[in-house]
Amino acid sequence: MPTNPTTTGSLLTALCPALRTALTRVDYTADGLVDALGPDVHAALGRSEPVPVRRAARDAGELGTLIRLLLLGDPLPEPHVAAALAPVRIVDAVAAGLLVRNGEGVSAALDLRPLDAGHGNRWILSDLDDSMRRRTLTEEHVLGVGHASLSLLRATPTDPVGTVLDLGTGCGVQAVHAAAYADTITATDVNPRALWLAEATAALNELEIELLEGSWFEPVAGRRFDQIVANPPFVVGPARIEHTYRDSGLALDGASELVIGQAAELLAPGGTAAMLAAWVHVDGQDWRQRVSSWLPAHGVDAWVVQRDVADPGLYVGTWLRDAGLDPRDPAAQERATRWLDAFDAADVVGIGFGFVYLRRIDGPTELLAEDLTHGFDDPLGTEVGDYFARSAWLRAVAADENLAWRSRFAPSQATALERVYLPGEDGWAEQVARLHRGDGPRWQHEVDESTVALVAGMRADGLPLYELIELLALADGAEQVTPEFAARALGVVAGLVRHGLIRPV
Repeated sequence: MPTNPTTTGSLLTALCPALRTALTRVDYTADGLVDALGPDVHAALGRSEPVPVRRAARDAGELGTLIRLLLLGDPLPEPHVAAALAPVRIVDAVAAGLLVRNGEGVSAALDLRPLDAGHGNRWILSDLDDSMRRRTLTEEHVLGVGHASLSLLRATPTDPVGTVLDLGTGCGVQAVHAAAYADTITATDVNPRALWLAEATAALNELEIELLEGSWFEPVAGRRFDQIVANPPFVVGPARIEHTYRDSGLALDGASELVIGQAAELLAPGGTAAMLAAWVHVDGQDWRQRVSSWLPAHGVDAWVVQRDVADPGLYVGTWLRDAGLDPRDPAAQERATRWLDAFDAADVVGIGFGFVYLRRIDGPTELLAEDLTHGFDDPLGTEVGDYFARSAWLRAVAADENLAWRSRFAPSQATALERVYLPGEDGWAEQVARLHRGDGPRWQHEVDESTVALVAGMRADGLPLYELIELLALADGAEQVTPEFAARALGVVAGLVRHGLIRPV
């Protein structure tokens, strides 16, 4: 591992054109790996099981050599590596910090892996982790493409924009992803080693990315962006920095508070932010109120999606293993004790984790914070733009209810009515009726028979909403629509619109 990224950075960047030629020549790409290994062995690679991968790689020629070298961390004879990496010279790769000599052979000093996040193959450079070989991670360790990075990739909207800020870029994976839909990308990090690797990653992919060193938003103070993406060091715990990629130096969820609270100031009008974040669940306090208190009072439409809640013991054990520590070791146990003591002192009963989306608006801040803990397949990023469009329509309705009453609605194509029956004394007895959205986040709303009838009457060429609820009122035996009935109906419609189960047409 190079000890001075500043002096080796230009060498690694300079190596990238020849390295790109080598990787392309042997098809060291996301698709090439699947073709060479087969889907089952490729899945084993994702599970950090080296033996099946090593066996398959031995029959994959020069591509197999790079798989063993760069993904498994195997030391290999120098002539084999030289042939696979040609036209890269081994002496240049060692000087640049990509390889290290190991006796008579060479080993990888960096992780270099292909990735296809939906816009074609990219290569990502990062530090070696302990997925295939036991390692202790240093404070300046630069994380590669982990589960959090991949989840943010899938959760980030990719509509074309002008400018993107990647806050805390790390190895640069979010910035590289943004290059597929943004005109210009700016990436920041406090860790010089991260910027060194992000610079090389950009060069390897023939991308232009502005890289700035500094803490949090300081390097871009006063600037505005159409989109901000952030995978900040959001790990919740005591105020300390053991690993810069995950520890902020701020106590508990202070990192999430800082990023969520300040991101909107750097958004252009109509700009959006997509961020990973974590927040503590404090005994006797609603987590939604906690996150709400971080937002400015004006100018933000916020959608906070909680994907999981971990108990403190599970949370601490997970992050100890993430750092390559064995929770059974005495030193790790001492660290866990201090960590859990800090949680106890703050009355922390759980740690929530999820996505935070912001849009810059002209008006009072609005927040919807909700749980989305069930499984779904579609990328959440494609939902974000639609959510904010629906939210804007609902704000317009709040200002003028007549907009809703005059509108026609239709169920979304993926909306289905589900009825659940259980055995009863007289046969099947209905227990619940739900409107279920079959795409995107797969929202479900329990509904009564009035709502079922209301939605059944909705169609693009049908009646406006107010005429539909007049028919409902008549069917219920009422002579006219009362204000209470209208308010309830509008509340139901607003909830269904917000989750995309019905839409105004």
